[in-house]
Amino acid sequence: MPRSVNHVASRARRKRILEFAKGYWGRRKNVWTVAKNAVEKGWGYAYRDRKTKKRNFRGLWIQRINAATRMEGLSYSKFMSLYHNCGMDLNRKVLADLAMNHPEAFKDVVDYAKANGTKVTVAAKPAAKAPKTEAAPKAPKKEAVAVAEETVAVEEAIVAETEVAPEATTENETAE
Repeated sequence: MPRSVNHVASRARRKRILEFAKGYWGRRKNVWTVAKNAVEKGWGYAYRDRKTKKRNFRGLWIQRINAATRMEGLSYSKFMSLYHNCGMDLNRKVLADLAMNHPEAFKDVVDYAKANGTKVTVAAKPAAKAPKTEAAPKAPKKEAVAVAEETVAVEEAIVAETEVAPEATTENETAE
């Protein structure tokens, strides 16, 4: 019995890879074996660099926060310690945005952290955390909180806009 080869599927598979190779230089765009290797290598780089991008942005945010906190007389590590102890809950991305675009609001956050952050002492053996004082901490100015909330809302809107829209139906489908 003769062997059945599914040329339709194998051709479609090759065509799909060659479409991914569009824009490559030389034989990488039109020779099957070279294009396949180039596309697979590109996918590997893309996967790796999605992780690297997150790492790079976190480093950038830390540098921006560090620069802004040094202008206020603190180092990054001391500021973050005070910040976490005072109970505020903004991530590094939002803090970096405040530091770059709204320095007066960031100054309010730093002042709040200085006033309400408690020093954590290092004991010889681990002990239970001391309870926080019952005095109501002074809240940061409304402007700082409003700017931070606005930044988060804008970022969510951008993410919502960049999501892939469903494909429009063709004329044949609408006619039926």
